[in-house]
Amino acid sequence: MDVMQNYKCPCCGGAVEFSADAQKLKCPYCDSEFEVDALKSYDAEVSNQQEDDMNWNTDAGESWQPGEEEGLRVYVCSSCGGEIVGDENMAATLCPFCDNSVVLKGQLAGDLKPDLVIPFKLDKKAAKEALINHYKGKKLLPKVFKDENHLDEIKGIYVPFWLFDTDTDANVRYRATRTRAWSDSKFNYIETSYFAVTRGGTVGFENVPVDGSSKMADDLMESIEPFNIAEGVDFKTAYLAGYLADKYDVSSEESIKRANERIKKSTEDAMASTVHGYATVVPEHSSVRFNNGRARYALYPVWILNTTWKDKKYTFAMNGQTGKFAGDLPCDKGLFKKWLFSLTGAIAAGCFALSYLIWLL
Repeated sequence: MDVMQNYKCPCCGGAVEFSADAQKLKCPYCDSEFEVDALKSYDAEVSNQQEDDMNWNTDAGESWQPGEEEGLRVYVCSSCGGEIVGDENMAATLCPFCDNSVVLKGQLAGDLKPDLVIPFKLDKKAAKEALINHYKGKKLLPKVFKDENHLDEIKGIYVPFWLFDTDTDANVRYRATRTRAWSDSKFNYIETSYFAVTRGGTVGFENVPVDGSSKMADDLMESIEPFNIAEGVDFKTAYLAGYLADKYDVSSEESIKRANERIKKSTEDAMASTVHGYATVVPEHSSVRFNNGRARYALYPVWILNTTWKDKKYTFAMNGQTGKFAGDLPCDKGLFKKWLFSLTGAIAAGCFALSYLIWLL
């Protein structure tokens, strides 16, 4: 004996009823109609939907072997607390994060050794040229800001990143619509048809980077991606000669949330790109499940450029491998007012000319 089941309207959530006239299930609240089999299939899909399962193996990096860290020293900033790694011959320097002096703390010990490093390919001269190019075309940039001698410091830093690899099984359900419009002698009509669209598949991810330094702005680091991991090599301390290395202070476990956000969004975007032919498409539910997820520890080359203007610090970053450059710029309020005034005048003149033309016509 079949048990009567109460179905909810996918459009408004109200309880649907069977319409003898239409021979369909009908919602008395929004007047949507559904084929019985279609609504049963939709209900089964909702009942069987899976939740996210995003777990990782975070055994990244390995311990230093005896003697490997010889010659490396840790320097700590007395102002912001940032710790950087350099060789034993590094002279006194400024903190790349806040510009205050750093002092020697002692020999490197007790931290994980990176799995790999991408060596610097571009030098300080390339970083300065990239900054000048970044200024070009910025008409509202303060003139004094463009002066080269206004640059406080340029530092080449190996920034710690956690690299996440995983295969994902994903299922996404969308609510989609198509519309049809027509008219008669009395009325205009619009018919909206609703569809439950599902997509499922497997997407592989390799080396999804998450910045492992709390002192580096995540959005700034992501702005200079991507790095070419194919040029990564096994870590050796010789690569640090002449550069700094930021010590990670965000663990792989603490980086999982950001990795999950990036992977889930990319997976959902990949699925959404296959949905075509509808007027609107709105995701209703997604499930992403990881297989063989693991994390690795890497150092990426970044040039950090610091400058100040009107007591405000501006930080720029350049990918030390590809040259991609990013950083916010200030706006000269005086130049902005002049630009706004000229724009307003141009608009007013255009409106007057248009009004005069209409009057002539």
